[in-house]
Amino acid sequence: MVSNEQLSGRVIQFPGRGRRGQGLPPTTRFKRDAKLAAIPVAYAGRRAKGLGQRMIGKSPAEIDLDIQVRTAEHLVDVLGDLRGCAAKVGQMASVYRTAMPLVPLEFGELAGDALGRLQTSAPPMMPALVHQVLAENLGPGWREEFREFNERPAAAASLGQVHRAVWRDGRAVAVKVMYPGARKAVDSDLRLLRSLSGVIAVFMPGADVAAVIETVCGLVDDELDYHREAAHQQACADAFADDPQYVVPNVVAHTDEVLISDWVEGISVNRLISGGSPHERGRLGLLIFHFLEEAIHRAGVLYSDVHPGNFLVLPDGRLAVVDFGACEDYPQDMRSIVIELGEVVYNGTPAQLEEALRRHGFVRPEQDFDAEELLRIVTPFRDVLIQEDFRMSSEWLREQVDAIAVLRLSNVFRQMTLPPQLTAFARKVGTTIGTLSLLGTDGLGPAFLRWWPEVAESVRRFENSGRVHS
Repeated sequence: MVSNEQLSGRVIQFPGRGRRGQGLPPTTRFKRDAKLAAIPVAYAGRRAKGLGQRMIGKSPAEIDLDIQVRTAEHLVDVLGDLRGCAAKVGQMASVYRTAMPLVPLEFGELAGDALGRLQTSAPPMMPALVHQVLAENLGPGWREEFREFNERPAAAASLGQVHRAVWRDGRAVAVKVMYPGARKAVDSDLRLLRSLSGVIAVFMPGADVAAVIETVCGLVDDELDYHREAAHQQACADAFADDPQYVVPNVVAHTDEVLISDWVEGISVNRLISGGSPHERGRLGLLIFHFLEEAIHRAGVLYSDVHPGNFLVLPDGRLAVVDFGACEDYPQDMRSIVIELGEVVYNGTPAQLEEALRRHGFVRPEQDFDAEELLRIVTPFRDVLIQEDFRMSSEWLREQVDAIAVLRLSNVFRQMTLPPQLTAFARKVGTTIGTLSLLGTDGLGPAFLRWWPEVAESVRRFENSGRVHS
């Protein structure tokens, strides 16, 4: 393990420093391919250089740390610069930043901080490009729609950037502008990112990186539909109007490439992960969880992109939720599936679990399946609902990912598949567990069972059976 002393003075560079003057992501196949191809080549070069350094007496731990940090710097810089699917993969990897059993803990935290910046930071567009998009979408007289427009972006992310402005009626608004060429970039990223699966796997141990890449690219297509995003956001804004705990900004106007919403002022939950008190982080974790369930109950909206950068804490303590690009209508049969699987996980046999998974499309008919192994893996997650005061944590999540990532002759997750209609739900579950673990959330069990009384009944019967500690 590398010591804290060895880490002192190391700074991971964040994307956007020293980038092109235009602030425009490369869209040609040649340019994007060249940037991505440079990552594994540079990584191999660092490994070769490390062998030479060992020969002159440099410690293996110090060499490995240098290789890992430089690779993280390079990967974050390129993903942030490319945006599109590339940056979205980086954002998803950041959710797993505390679950990195293949690298030293201290490096995992450093790389995670860097990857987390992809959620709120990317090279900004220059004003001329912003004006171009606004003119194409709002007309040549677009400035007449605003009393004020701040040229400096308030936030720059993977597919667009946000500017603060004052709308023609005097209200403060957030103007989300899609990057020119974003759709073209997304179309080409899937092929390019496949070549990077080995390097990205360093930051997502235990994950099927190839499947993650394809899933993310499919989801990004939806996130490029601002009309769809506006509909989901306004549905939630109406559902949460005047709510004492939550704020969802109203949609003011939207076009193909511009989305204008009410402005909300707050502190990103990202900042509170390292700076907030344990009590405040735990409170926010439960607020986020309850919002996700409330959005389904009140508006029928499945919010699947659960990362800290999408939540703001307002001065009065309320939680504001932004960025509704990764939303879906809630699958009609999802609730019955969760209830049935909950019953067999707590009170069923391995054979009953296997039968249920096959019936719902999680295991193909011809595929062998080790249901007992799956039950062993899900037991720590099952037990979260049993212990009322259980605290989720980075260490707990890392232990679970480590157990899943252990190489086995028969890996149960390779025997399973994900029904396409449940992709967004699976993304919601995975990113929620990651975010709540980062926040150190406790009391999730009672909160979950409040929304799922049928599962609560399964848990009650399991506890009464005396098998809780078996």
